Amino acid sequence: MVSRLIFSTLFLFSVFSFAQNTVLMGGKPVHTYSKLPAVNKAAPKFTLTDITMKDQTLDAYKGKYVILNIFPSVDTGVCSASVHHFNEDAANIPNTVVLCISKDLPFAQKRFCGAEGIKNVVMLSDFRSDFGKVYGVEITDSVMKGLLSRAVVVIDPAGKIVYEEQVDDISHEPNYEAAIKAVKK
Repeated sequence: MVSRLIFSTLFLFSVFSFAQNTVLMGGKPVHTYSKLPAVNKAAPKFTLTDITMKDQTLDAYKGKYVILNIFPSVDTGVCSASVHHFNEDAANIPNTVVLCISKDLPFAQKRFCGAEGIKNVVMLSDFRSDFGKVYGVEITDSVMKGLLSRAVVVIDPAGKIVYEEQVDDISHEPNYEAAIKAVKK
């Protein structure tokens, strides 16, 4: 009986550990809930909160390319840079929407957009949903526990993932060109 309990505990621990993904934060390892959803698979559905506190779903953007710009907090330099970069890109790509997703409260996202002149992306908050777990990007340890790691996912108009990048170090910017190229194929 005791051996079964030990075996079961070790098995569950190994399954949980295997599911996690390791990324870096300033060169030090941190873990995310799991890996990003795979390319060529249907994008998992989600409901997030916009800057007016209304729910927004992935289904609302069906028929368009959707770029998910996922990051820890708009109040950091690299995250701010990614929003600015995609804000510029989004203005020039037809039939495409960029969703900038973080755990920041919608009030902070709205303040940031107003102060920075951000008008071409949609800011969405994961503060009351399970998006971070569903997409595998929620950080499970370190001082960043509970926030989202830096990642980009591109979804085609049919709802299939055509590109994904889990940025290897949260302190680095994503590969903007590769994400835009996935839309222009």
